[in-house]
Amino acid sequence: MAARFARVALENIQRPYPCKVDHLMTSADDLAPPAVHHPVFHGSYDWHSSVHMHWLLVRLLALFPDLEGAESIREALDRRLRPEALAAERDYFARPSAATFERPYGWAWLLRLQAESIDLAQRDARAVPWSAACAPLADLLAMRLIDYMAIADFPVRTGTHFNSAFALVMALDYAHALPHPALRQAVVARAHGWFGRDRRYPARYEPGGDEFLSGGLVEAVLMRQVLDGCGFAEWWEQFSPPAGELGQWLMPVAVSDRSDPKLSHLDGLNLSRAWCWGRLESSLPADLVPLARQARLDHLAAGLPHAAAGDYAGTHWLASFATLAMSEVSQAAATSAT
Repeated sequence: MAARFARVALENIQRPYPCKVDHLMTSADDLAPPAVHHPVFHGSYDWHSSVHMHWLLVRLLALFPDLEGAESIREALDRRLRPEALAAERDYFARPSAATFERPYGWAWLLRLQAESIDLAQRDARAVPWSAACAPLADLLAMRLIDYMAIADFPVRTGTHFNSAFALVMALDYAHALPHPALRQAVVARAHGWFGRDRRYPARYEPGGDEFLSGGLVEAVLMRQVLDGCGFAEWWEQFSPPAGELGQWLMPVAVSDRSDPKLSHLDGLNLSRAWCWGRLESSLPADLVPLARQARLDHLAAGLPHAAAGDYAGTHWLASFATLAMSEVSQAAATSAT
């Protein structure tokens, strides 16, 4: 499966079209093909999905250094993650018209890519130039996220690209890898301010029709990271949905049309829920653990068949969430899966 995911990711980053452009033009001079503005992240349908796929390639090398095709992956990343190309990506973000470009989802994935590159570089010298090249853009987006958190009085809870909790989870991984104490401090403070007093989360309102994240479960993943074990247990007791609504998170969702770019998000929801249950399992109340364990497996079974095969609406991004779901689990969940 890892080899299949690697092939999909390599194909995606080299596929320039179709391309969904999010680009604010301030003059006729701004009109150009995507690769001109984004010499690194112009494949795989849109900017953030291209970052997904680059992260996926680095992650697969970290998990399986001798993976079939590993040298092809390294050669591709050598070509793409070049200092001058990433400097051009940073220059794009420095434009006044790009102040909110990819906020916060694309920012979060770029930080996660850099975190993965830093980690891999400690074991694989080939990755050292990749992390060095990505560092200036990651530094810029980390500071931009800190500044954004300082003015964002309210979180975005919808389970799409604008979700606040998911971005903070990914940012924490970067803050730990660098390390970046200021970013971690800002994330922890904002997580408490946004979510610390939540009570009886209304799970009955999930999912929305095009959501690929569970707003409630991602929030719980974030709070698990910013609270110690005892603190999280108390928070979860207050936060957990009312009786009868928890089942909304335990059952995978059906997808009616996988060729529809929005409806196919629901395959991502199944995979991201599996990731959430895996991260949460070891910290949940004992009576919930078997349900969470089964929910993780059920959601994986529902989502995995579509991660690397099917319509491009899904295959340009789903393999990244599948890899998150399978490789980031608590020890208890990993043991049960084997």
